[in-house]
Amino acid sequence: MEMTVKERINPEELDLQEKLITVRRVTKVVKGGRRMSFSALVVVGDGAGYVGVGLGKAGEVPEAIRKAGYHARRTLIHAVLSGSTIPYQVLAKEGAAKVLLKPAAAGTGVIAAGGIRAVLEAAGVRDVLTKSLGSANPINVTRAALRGLSELKDPATELARRKGVAKGNPGE
Repeated sequence: MEMTVKERINPEELDLQEKLITVRRVTKVVKGGRRMSFSALVVVGDGAGYVGVGLGKAGEVPEAIRKAGYHARRTLIHAVLSGSTIPYQVLAKEGAAKVLLKPAAAGTGVIAAGGIRAVLEAAGVRDVLTKSLGSANPINVTRAALRGLSELKDPATELARRKGVAKGNPGE
């Protein structure tokens, strides 16, 4: 079994749009009282298959959002799309959250809510059916949606790989 080295995607080359999913106030109880901080969940994408999710934590909301955007740009993946939808159904899991992504006919739209919708729209998917199973934690749900998109493979190249056809030698 051959291993492929995952290439790093350069975010400077892409026209990325940022979308804030959630901001949470986190309280830590310490000896002198309560220490407040914030966590922000951000999705970035170019609408053409590139998408990333990031979580940032800081004492102030704008700083948490900035950090989340930075982390999202570092975790970019390229999702394989089939026109305006995904090539096939996929079930992805992250923690206790499970996300089911199903391809849909053109004109259906993005049938999803919350973090899943943000991830799919940032990736450029326009027609898809989704179902969130298990946990409703927005962090794990968005990460599961991202994992589902990253697991997609191009059906034509996967078929060629399984049949053992070399790229420069399709006649064998």
